[in-house]
This record gives sequence, structure tokens and C-alpha cells, in this order.
Amino acid sequence: MIKKKYYVVWKGLKPGVYDNWKECEVQIKGFNGAQYKSFPTLGEAQVAFKNGNLPSLKEKKGLEEKISARDLKYLGKPITNSIAVDAAWNTATLKMEYRGVQVWDGKEIFRQGPYAHGTNNVGEFLAIVHALALLKKHNSTLPIYSDSRTAIKWVKDRKTKSKLEASHHNKELFTLMDRAERWLQENDYSTPVLKWETEAWGENPADFGRK
Repeated sequence: MIKKKYYVVWKGLKPGVYDNWKECEVQIKGFNGAQYKSFPTLGEAQVAFKNGNLPSLKEKKGLEEKISARDLKYLGKPITNSIAVDAAWNTATLKMEYRGVQVWDGKEIFRQGPYAHGTNNVGEFLAIVHALALLKKHNSTLPIYSDSRTAIKWVKDRKTKSKLEASHHNKELFTLMDRAERWLQENDYSTPVLKWETEAWGENPADFGRK
């Protein structure tokens, strides 16, 4: 017996969830940069489409492996009409800051910090939530890119799992984290939060350029 599959098309003629390969193929065939994936259940496919869970290179390949031409074709190109966020953490000063930019022109739309005694993942988390709140305020559902898989998961779980210890130095930062978690718990959003694949596309457009 052939096991039924459901197909999600994130980038194609008509993005959506399809219950057969034939319809899915119509959306991606000949489409430059098509992005799609199969799922065993309709529920998983619907959640993946809603949350923008595009296939990740690191789920398919080891961290040290180079990207093949096949992988590059599979990933396609990032969505230009989107927002990218990133954080920077100074190992010497232990200060963290984050920002968001428009991918299509690189224009910075927000920058926060620096905050004392932070971490990069905390900054990425706050940046994503900041972007979500800003886009919702303007009734926009532009996709958001982050290169932190950890922060993306925290956002989807609506809860940080940082091991950062609270102190009088980072009291402000913990207040922001609590506020961000509360926003996620009190608000629904349809904005896709996507993984920026640095290995395939180069540096995140919101990168601070301090490497």
C-alpha cells in the first residue's frame, strides 16, 4: 500500500498545501528557486506552511559538508521582499545588540542595544519578536529571516530556554525577554519566520559585519 504524502510549496506558482504530487509539481515545475517538501500528515504540512518551516541544509547534511549544486537548486534564492534580523555579541565587553533590515534594499528599520551581559541567541530572539510586533502593527505579513535556528525555535515555542543567568547587569535584558514572551503568548501572527541559509546565500543582510 502506497503511503499518502502531503506537499508544502513555500515558493512556487501558487504557494500552499497539496494532497498529491501532481498538483504540487504544477506549482514548482520550471519555477526558478522553487521551495517545497513532503510531509506524512496533513496536520504537519499545514503547520509547516503556516510557520514557514522551510527545509534546512543542516537537517539534510552534516555541518562540515559543502553545499552541492543540487542543494543550491533545492534551496533556491531567499525571498527578496522580506525582513532580516541579526544580533551581535561582543565577547570582550559581553554586550549584545540587534537590528532588522529590509532585504530588498538593506535599509535598517530598527536597532536596539547594546545591552550588558547578553547572548547572541537572546538577541536573535528579541529581534524576531521585535520584527513580528512591528509587522503586525503595520498589518504586514512579510517573511522574517534569522540565521539562528535556536531563536526561531524559541519563538515557535513562545518561550526562551536560555541558560543566561540573571544579574543586576542584565536586568533590563530580562525585562525585555519577559515582555517578548508575553507578546508571543498574547498575539497570533501569520508571518513566516524563516531560516537564513548562510552557507547557500552568504551573510545575513542584517549582519553587523564584525566577524
